[in-house]
Amino acid sequence: MTHLVFYTTLGCHLCEQALALISPELPAGCELEQVDISDSDELMTRYGIRIPVVARLDNNTEIGWPFDREAFLSFLAG
Repeated sequence: MTHLVFYTTLGCHLCEQALALISPELPAGCELEQVDISDSDELMTRYGIRIPVVARLDNNTEIGWPFDREAFLSFLAG
């Protein structure tokens, strides 16, 4: 099972766009965990100006916005 972490924060319109793009593309058995970066100083420092970011825990890769459907699918396949 692929475990993805979606780094976001409340009121992020780009995050809403990204989530709408990726949600229909998630394969069966793929887990998407949403993490609000405002809950952590470390995450705010790391992702504050980069969100939304999707991270794969199985291979430690990330894709940051802006990305399109094709880029996201390539990221999932990678």
